[in-house]
Amino acid sequence: MPKAGVGVLVLKRQGPKTYIMLHQRKGSHGPGYWGSGGGHLELGESLLAGALRELKEEAGSDIKVGELKFLGVVNFTELKPKHYVDISFTAEWLSGEPTNHAPKETTGWQWFDVEKPPKPLFPPVEKYLIAIKTGQSFFDSHFKTYQELI
Repeated sequence: MPKAGVGVLVLKRQGPKTYIMLHQRKGSHGPGYWGSGGGHLELGESLLAGALRELKEEAGSDIKVGELKFLGVVNFTELKPKHYVDISFTAEWLSGEPTNHAPKETTGWQWFDVEKPPKPLFPPVEKYLIAIKTGQSFFDSHFKTYQELI
């Protein structure tokens, strides 16, 4: 059964450059991949509230963000057998620095130029960087479509 994931990609703009806040995953789902703040949507929670809760849980309350915007939806099936429908937002960094509030799950947060992200990127984040650059907001899986199956 697919699960719902939510997240926020925090962007910091300095002059002509844009930076993205990422950390490296340690957990069972995508260890070694660089990702943004995110996690499971909880029962009864709005998408945006869930994304902001996850950001606070992982990066602490010192970091302040604003200008939250819908970024995209990814039907995330690359790390089988897990299957997520991931909904992400962007947020503009306002102040403060993130702290690692999930040291068993991730490394410390770092800022990267969006044009030179670290590798490997967590598959949804890789697609969301495409979304940031192109405006594309929907990324489906590589499974065959219903029409191809019938």
